[in-house]
Amino acid sequence: QVQLVESGGGLVQPGGSLRLSCVASGRSFIMYRMGWYRQAPGKERELVADITRTRFTKYADSVRGRFTISRDYAKNTIYLQMNSLEPDDTAVYYCNADLAGRDSHWGQGTQVTVSS
Repeated sequence: QVQLVESGGGLVQPGGSLRLSCVASGRSFIMYRMGWYRQAPGKERELVADITRTRFTKYADSVRGRFTISRDYAKNTIYLQMNSLEPDDTAVYYCNADLAGRDSHWGQGTQVTVSS
């Protein structure tokens, strides 16, 4: 059974940091593009960052320079280091594993709230 389990969300003040983790199980995800998406209330889900098998990364303009995505093949885990958080970063963050559109999986999401 394929599972993606996110953790690390929470409440943080503006300017603070959080690190999200996503542990994948049920198969090897070496060949998959792994990504983080987020969805704020009343808005569509959007790509935050993703990372390919060769560790090529892509970021949304709104987070570039503040967020860093990484992956650990030995632990079948991806991370999202989020620094200089802003209230507009408040959303549910989802982990995704995608194999060129042929096979895609989602985690259950973790809430990130940036507020003073």
